[in-house]
Amino acid sequence: PFHPSALKNGEFLSLDLGGSKFRVLKVQVSEEGKRNVQMESQFYPTPNEIIRGNGIELFEYVADCLADFMNTKGLKHKRLPLGLTFSFPCRQTKLEEGVLLSWTKKFKARGVQDTDVVSCLTRAMKRHKDINVDTLALVNDTVGTMMTCAYDDPYCEVGVIIGTGTNACYMEDMSNIDLVEGDEGRMCINTEWGAFGDDGALEDIRTEFDRELDLGSLNPGKQLFEKMISGLYLGELVRLILLKMAKAGLLFGGEKSSALHTKGKIETRHVAAMEKYKEGLANTREILTDLGLEPSEADCIAVQHVCTIVSFRSANLCAAALAAILTRLRENKKLVRLRTTVGMDGTLYKIHPQYPKRLHKVVRRLVPNCDVRFLLSESGSAKGAAMVTAVASRVQAQRKQIDLVLALFRLTQEQLVGVQDKMRAELEYGLKRDTHSLATVKMLPTYVCGMPDGTEKGKFLALDLGGTNFRVLLVKIRSGRRSVRMYNKIFAIPLEIMQGTGEELFDHIVQCIADFLDYMGLKGAQLPLGFTFSFPCRQASIDKGTLIGWTKGFKATDCEGEDVVDMLREAIKRRNEFDLDIVAVVNDTVGTMMTCGYEDPNCEIGLIAGTGSNLCYMEEMRNIELVEGDEGKMCINTEWGGFGDNGCIDDIRTQYDKEVDEGSLNPGKQRYEKMTSGMYLGEIVRQILIDLTKQGLLFRGQISERLRTRGIFETKFLSQIESDRLALLQVRRILQQLGLDSTCEDSIVVKEVCGAVSRRAAQLCGAGLAAIVEKRREDQGLERLRITVGVDGTLYKLHPHFSRILQETVKELAPRCDVTFMLSEDGSGKGAALITAVAKRLQQAWKN
Repeated sequence: PFHPSALKNGEFLSLDLGGSKFRVLKVQVSEEGKRNVQMESQFYPTPNEIIRGNGIELFEYVADCLADFMNTKGLKHKRLPLGLTFSFPCRQTKLEEGVLLSWTKKFKARGVQDTDVVSCLTRAMKRHKDINVDTLALVNDTVGTMMTCAYDDPYCEVGVIIGTGTNACYMEDMSNIDLVEGDEGRMCINTEWGAFGDDGALEDIRTEFDRELDLGSLNPGKQLFEKMISGLYLGELVRLILLKMAKAGLLFGGEKSSALHTKGKIETRHVAAMEKYKEGLANTREILTDLGLEPSEADCIAVQHVCTIVSFRSANLCAAALAAILTRLRENKKLVRLRTTVGMDGTLYKIHPQYPKRLHKVVRRLVPNCDVRFLLSESGSAKGAAMVTAVASRVQAQRKQIDLVLALFRLTQEQLVGVQDKMRAELEYGLKRDTHSLATVKMLPTYVCGMPDGTEKGKFLALDLGGTNFRVLLVKIRSGRRSVRMYNKIFAIPLEIMQGTGEELFDHIVQCIADFLDYMGLKGAQLPLGFTFSFPCRQASIDKGTLIGWTKGFKATDCEGEDVVDMLREAIKRRNEFDLDIVAVVNDTVGTMMTCGYEDPNCEIGLIAGTGSNLCYMEEMRNIELVEGDEGKMCINTEWGGFGDNGCIDDIRTQYDKEVDEGSLNPGKQRYEKMTSGMYLGEIVRQILIDLTKQGLLFRGQISERLRTRGIFETKFLSQIESDRLALLQVRRILQQLGLDSTCEDSIVVKEVCGAVSRRAAQLCGAGLAAIVEKRREDQGLERLRITVGVDGTLYKLHPHFSRILQETVKELAPRCDVTFMLSEDGSGKGAALITAVAKRLQQAWKN
């Protein structure tokens, strides 16, 4: 069931309620050479008025006993984990709660059925202010027994109680448990076999005595199998049989005493004494005499025989049920022979002189292909319960550690407002002449001033460089009807070219254009071209763009500080095959805004949430100090990915963000982008998983080679892992594809980590966007602003929750702005062609 090394050291409390006695234990787990478990315990009475009275009083009594125990043992001011052994059928959805299905045996306290017994106990404990316990596990006594025995014998995978009541548990394959998600490994199932036959399945073997006993019991019609087997009922069955025999004149010369007429006068301890080897007959005479009868020698032999028949039937029935479980285990494991151990406990099994050997013999006869060892649980089920608690306590401590890590990614409303305010301040710095050169949010003028007016027409080429692929497009625009037809081809850019020399990069681009023109049969045409270039560029006009610095995965040499249009023209000259009219350099955010603006004139913001993160928007010319003129608007490429490069959001950056930054191509740069975009989220997740694994909280503490590899968690994996439709099983499969062998628990944690990271990304992105829309509202002096944001990017498009969380955040932080989000279907290429068309139109007008 578990490895003793999974125990947490320390002191644990254990309560054992439901058997013939109620006891409280303190269990000390320590590592001295071998695992060491020491116990001190005390028994408390369970008076009938308590166990059949009011439920609240029952739990208050239990709490009082616990308090008394803690007082006498000097444990009052320690916070101790507690395990509750509770020998009644409960429906459990987790280890630390259980809803009582029904009382059995002698118990019948009012108002407890259908409630969680752990909360009942917790409520009762509140009366004792000086006592601090934390109930971590509710364990059935069969499970406690199995765990106790498994501590000494790892083969133990069944627990059986034959005491006041009877029940069994065993280790079942998860794949067979439909009620619990997950297919890996095994889970202990509490069979509650005492209720076997409650559906009528045992009617053919139940006798008139069984029926009479059932009618006089606290729970008629329930636990019928238990009533033929366990210690609470055997003496009563013997009494009913003797009474009938006496009435029929077969015993005691037909005399009946009042004691023989009294329910409960013969107890299991009497039955055990009468069956004792050698002394049994003498004991029988003594017991019968005490009942006010005058037995003859023959009477004593007959009564002894009745006892043997009743207790032997009990052992036979128990053996048959156990044989069924053993057969199931053998078949689950697909073995010809099963070797296993059964942990045994219970007063009947312990005090009855013949019971164990009868049971063992019958089990071995019924399952000859199982080698069964029967192990008596010396310390009862409570030690097992304390061990389950010790395991749970370790799990709880781990959970707390995991929660501490996840808490670093939870942003409060105040923190988000802080990000919004700082972003707003940075936007202003970037626009002002005096502070522009120092600003981290560069606020680059794009020289895109007009939106399409519908008169644009013609054929245009568009290039799109900046993400993981390079696209070449032919865009045909027909005027009037606003119809655009596009043809495109996607080319991969090998890593060695992304990070090689500038000449190689631009030669590769021209090679791709040549392929495309061939493919489209356009070799000779000199087409106007728009170049979508998704990196920060300083522009002095629409057809000039100086690369400020590479971002994301690019690092080609000799490009930074150069004009990308010149570099492209030179590469075209070097090839000397065709000529192109390069009209516009366009950031992808601007292309996205234009694409959407063509459909919706209200679209004045372009947002990219993909490999990288950036935004552009239409700004009043009067606010742009770097460009002459105060009339109209111009699109500003914010390059907001650099937000925070001056340390202004260090208060929300975590150690994991710092590790990702240090391992990137551009350390210290694009800090906001590194917290919000697809290229980095998987890396943040990977850093967290490495840390949790180092702390022994994941993947059994083993950091695999794969986990050490940068870039294994692509955005698509995060999107898949966080999909609501995916069961944990599929999450495990994704992790296995990544070479990470995970348990179900691991998968839950990985899913939570992914969720925390992507949620923070969407919220940060939302806070930035809120700063922009609020600025636009105030600049226009509006009470309410209605505006559309054109959005593109794999993270926004593919992630199951990113777009929703982004939108919710904007709504919360900018309540007076009605923001519509429009997904750019055609990417930024169509926008680049439209900008080229507008620029061509303006060029013509200027020439004229």
